[in-house]
Amino acid sequence: MSANRLSRQLKNLRSGLAEHYRIITSNRLSAFGFWIIILFVVVAIFAPWIAPHEPWEMVYDRDGNFASLRPPSWQFPVGTTHLGYDLFSQLVLATRTTLLIGATSGLISIIIGANIGLVAGYYGGKIDEVLMRLTDILYGMPFLPFIIILISLFGRKLEFVILAIILIIWRTSARVIRAQTIAIKQRQFIAMAKARGCSDFRIIYRHILPNVLPLLLLYAAFNIAWSIITEASASFLGFGDGETISWGGMLYELWLSGKTRVAWWWFATPSICIVLLVTSLVFVSRAYEEVANPRLRKR
Repeated sequence: MSANRLSRQLKNLRSGLAEHYRIITSNRLSAFGFWIIILFVVVAIFAPWIAPHEPWEMVYDRDGNFASLRPPSWQFPVGTTHLGYDLFSQLVLATRTTLLIGATSGLISIIIGANIGLVAGYYGGKIDEVLMRLTDILYGMPFLPFIIILISLFGRKLEFVILAIILIIWRTSARVIRAQTIAIKQRQFIAMAKARGCSDFRIIYRHILPNVLPLLLLYAAFNIAWSIITEASASFLGFGDGETISWGGMLYELWLSGKTRVAWWWFATPSICIVLLVTSLVFVSRAYEEVANPRLRKR
């Protein structure tokens, strides 16, 4: 019996993953974004084996000369910094940090926002009032300055950077999921579930949650993208974790060096990576936006 149940669950999981793959690859832009994200994930996983040097290791050319501010070449594909650090190694290792912050902050924030939105929308009344007023308070906070203040209070460690982003980025998804929950709970199948004696927990997470899943995936992609942008912005302003390398941290080191107008390759590569990854997430989210709002589909 348990084996059959496990088999059915695995079959449902496979069919669910196949359906999501079909949605993502339904148009060229979302498919392009998906494979770019996969590429970054692969680079992040194998970063220690891909990077030829440590992020803060001074490098030398084949003639034994100190490689300071070298432009891109066969030996240094992305060039070097003024201190002789290999930018390709920094870029590869920074991919892991950036994806870790983006994925962790984005996914945890969507879980928080989804639960707040589901509970507020389903129960209404005072519970809805309290949760939405909390959301409104956070909406009144300026986004990046609030993140910087939190990082300053908690510290510049990686976990505190993630915590600071999570504490504020869930607000939009909470409001959207709440509105969708209010609409869904008025439908006939919810009334039938209540008549059959289903608990509130079962109704919320078994009947309502699957119907808002496309919206959750849409805002999960948005939250991850905003987390990456926020981390890069905070790091560029000097509020990132100084013990780990990130794309925003690379731009901060460039600004400190005063070589912005000289070392164009130092500025270009992390900037391109940030734009490419965030744009890819937006492309993927577009596919789920069409599922959540069928009117956006091409006729």
